Amino acid sequence: MSAISVGQAVVLGVVEGVTEFLPVSSTGHLKIAEGLMDIPVDDKSVVGFSAVIQVGAIAAVLVYFFKDIKRIVSAWFRGLTHREERYHHDYKFAWWVIAATVPIVLVGLAAKPLIDGPLASLWVVAGSLIVGSGVMWCADQMGRHKRGEDDTSFKDAMWVGCSQILALLFPGFSRSGATMSTALVLDLDRVAATRLSFFLGIPALTGAGIYELKDALGAGVGAAPLAVGTVVSFVVAYASIAWLLKFVAKHSFNAFVIYRVIIGVGLLGLLASGVLNA
Repeated sequence: MSAISVGQAVVLGVVEGVTEFLPVSSTGHLKIAEGLMDIPVDDKSVVGFSAVIQVGAIAAVLVYFFKDIKRIVSAWFRGLTHREERYHHDYKFAWWVIAATVPIVLVGLAAKPLIDGPLASLWVVAGSLIVGSGVMWCADQMGRHKRGEDDTSFKDAMWVGCSQILALLFPGFSRSGATMSTALVLDLDRVAATRLSFFLGIPALTGAGIYELKDALGAGVGAAPLAVGTVVSFVVAYASIAWLLKFVAKHSFNAFVIYRVIIGVGLLGLLASGVLNA
């Protein structure tokens, strides 16, 4: 029997799609949802399932930003054979994304036993949600929001790319939250910070989903729940991306900060009372 039913896959797909790109921690919300549905959060196949359905959310990014991605990839290929193209920002940006992905790949492979084991605890998720909220609030206050997407540099990409490690090691911190906060500290405006977070997430999350596919299928999750969860994640994530870009253009991140604190404190209460098993 599959470790996750089709019905549960629909729920988890919705949770993944809504939260993957919002700075509220998709991993944290998935683990909370799994705990409420009595799905073992540290089960190898469940961890794999969570990584695989992220590919649906990434596919939503690819579709939503297709024109931008096509422009960047085309510039990269042209630059490989034409020296004059190598001075183009899009060519450089493509290399920056590749370079900024290397740290999280290395840490992910080296720390996988910890990530899939002790660090998968809901206690870690709760603490990371709260601590990450403080980091996000400080970053939004500190940032001068004066630099746009065309002003990004290799240093920006590397700092933002490395910040993804925080979310990898501390589920609940939020990959989007960590990357957006770092970009804000570097004085990027909120829209530029959000778009940079999207682009840097494409290779990291796609790679994680492909890497975990064998564990999800081979360790107890059926093909049907995987397919359903991934499709639902794609549809919901597309709508979430469109909403987020409109929201950050006119609002601060305070609403996300407050929400994260409420969820983190509530989760601590559920764990302390025994309603949820860590």
